[in-house]
Amino acid sequence: MSKCRSLNSSEEPFVRLGLMVALMRKLRGLSQEELAKKAGISRSHLSAIEAPGIARGFSVEVLFRIAKALDMKPAELLEQAARLEELAGPAKPE
Repeated sequence: MSKCRSLNSSEEPFVRLGLMVALMRKLRGLSQEELAKKAGISRSHLSAIEAPGIARGFSVEVLFRIAKALDMKPAELLEQAARLEELAGPAKPE
């Protein structure tokens, strides 16, 4: 059984980036399987990246592959994720 814990500040950007990947994938009408295939990664890896509330670090290479598969520049994906952070505001302590 896994324990619930709050995210630390270094993990939050990965969560927001994963949420942005999921959002952009859905806006493009792609399934996880389709995006994973286009990006050359496994569906389970993509699922872990997109999982809400879970920080899954991944390589710059994977970031570039996902961005290309979404027809985006990596910087655009990162900028959109940063906007999510601005909208959400600072993390609230439990």
